[in-house]
Amino acid sequence: MSAQRGFSGLSLREVARETGIAPTTFYRHFRDMDDLGLALVDEVGLSLRRLMRQARQRAAERGRGVVRASVEAFMEFIHGNANHFRLLLGERSGSSHSFRKALNTEMGRFIGELTEDLERGAAAARRPFIDAGLTAEATVAVVFTIGAEALDLPAHSRKQLVERIIQEVRIILRGSQTLAQTELGKK
Repeated sequence: MSAQRGFSGLSLREVARETGIAPTTFYRHFRDMDDLGLALVDEVGLSLRRLMRQARQRAAERGRGVVRASVEAFMEFIHGNANHFRLLLGERSGSSHSFRKALNTEMGRFIGELTEDLERGAAAARRPFIDAGLTAEATVAVVFTIGAEALDLPAHSRKQLVERIIQEVRIILRGSQTLAQTELGKK
């Protein structure tokens, strides 16, 4: 895969040739290219979720900003795994139903984990969100969408993008908390 060529543009023969295996060997591990793609989606999603979880935990333990630590870890992942990130982004509207379903499931997992973290943090700080699930969904959408811009940016421009994402995430979080306070004030 590359910036010019997504997973759906690859053939089994190309994958076999690039990995140095015979096409028949491929079939010992995967039913078809979709099966390989689904395995990649699972692996990439798990790796990224684990990295994000660790970043949030370390930030909380060190009293550092969780938003900044999370966004920086996310951007490091994109920089070090550009083609894997392209897989998560590019196939969300691809032709394979099973691929789209797997990618939507992965996005749901990101949202679910972030929702749990937001609810825990809100309870500890006594600053609820109007809807932690929607807040998490908006945050994930912004981070993934704007994070995709990093794929085409030179290294010196990425810092500005990181700051932009951090600011947008903070706006989402504060807006959700402000709405919750407004709703509580009405009751």
